Amino acid sequence: MAAPIGADQLLAALRGEGLKVVEVGAWRTRSRNHMGPWGAVHGVMIHHTVTRGTAHTVAMCRDGYSGLPGPLCHGVIAKDGTVHLVGHGRANHAGLGDPDVLRAIIAETRLPKDDEATVDGNRAFYGFECENFGDGEDPWPAVQLDAIERASAALCRFHNWGAGSVLGHLEWQPGKPDPRGFTMPSMRDRIAARLGHPLPTKPLPIPSRPVVSLSKLVAAARSNPRLVGTPVTYTGVITVEAALVDEGLLAKRHQDGHYGTTTVTAMSDWQEECGFRGREPGQPADGIPGRASLTRLAAKHSFTIIA
Repeated sequence: MAAPIGADQLLAALRGEGLKVVEVGAWRTRSRNHMGPWGAVHGVMIHHTVTRGTAHTVAMCRDGYSGLPGPLCHGVIAKDGTVHLVGHGRANHAGLGDPDVLRAIIAETRLPKDDEATVDGNRAFYGFECENFGDGEDPWPAVQLDAIERASAALCRFHNWGAGSVLGHLEWQPGKPDPRGFTMPSMRDRIAARLGHPLPTKPLPIPSRPVVSLSKLVAAARSNPRLVGTPVTYTGVITVEAALVDEGLLAKRHQDGHYGTTTVTAMSDWQEECGFRGREPGQPADGIPGRASLTRLAAKHSFTIIA
């Protein structure tokens, strides 16, 4: 449990770790603090952006987009290893996550499977968005991985945390895939070596495949479009939306756990890619998940289907 680092201290800590830092506009006063508290802070969360191009990425993370105002993190780590500071305070990056994971981060012990989304992470974590398309093919340059290691270590060093206080978004919120392209255990190894601190004695978890209930998913697809707002009626929706994002059929901003009309359209597009059509000639697929199309999506994106 710790009070958040000050803006001047953050800048000094990052530069002291050997990082090139760019201050983006009035980053020191950009926050979402009017939406709730920032702190106590407990760790550092790593994300990928699902974008290409540093200028575009930095602008998006600073300003946000329709439905999700910025800042979307505290710092953007570009492909060349530069850290662009875009906010200081509460940021829209972590969302709701698992309370058991938060307790494990605080204790720096083994991370359990994230299967709940009930705790506010925006108040509890520093966030770094890392420029990468997130498809598993976009490379992570060595200089960028080094910068992720250094930025995480800088905050851990300031708070006297170990590498067990660093996690990926995929370890916090069910269905989130980021960061994709390297593993968080390998990054924690690097951070631990930099800090000169051993990793927690309890082993880090072996990632397990998310599980999606077909019946619950169908119920969400039939009911959610009529609901106001973006309620998470079934957390398995986020897993399926993550797969649709990776397929390029759904924008990341719509990966919110709400099986609304946009997700229906994305699933319809996937069903048509699988060769399925509507009941009547010329009609598109209905976007209500079926076992055959969902099985193909699950096989490609490593999740398990149950009844």
